[in-house]
Amino acid sequence: MANSIQVRSSVKKGVATIKCLISHPMETGMRKDKKGNLIPAKFIQNLACEHAGNVVLDAELNGSVSTNPYIKFKFSGAKNGDTIKVSWVDNKGDKDSVEVEIPTKRRK
Repeated sequence: MANSIQVRSSVKKGVATIKCLISHPMETGMRKDKKGNLIPAKFIQNLACEHAGNVVLDAELNGSVSTNPYIKFKFSGAKNGDTIKVSWVDNKGDKDSVEVEIPTKRRK
């Protein structure tokens, strides 16, 4: 799932605020399709963020998280121009990652 992660970031007084929107179905395995068949479980199991070689977020998710999850978090020790890497792995082995510079530039 290439390009499934959108990131916005900012930094103020050494504290970075990271906002991630991830395109993912996040199926629980308990819903049924229109024909009554169970939709197989497919959800993000691990979401991670690295900064300067250090893991600043390591989250374990499950099927109870909504479709296209939005995650916002903060960490200290960042400055403008630093790079972060956000990545995820789902229960089917699919994965994606993106590296962005803090702060991310907004599109016009």
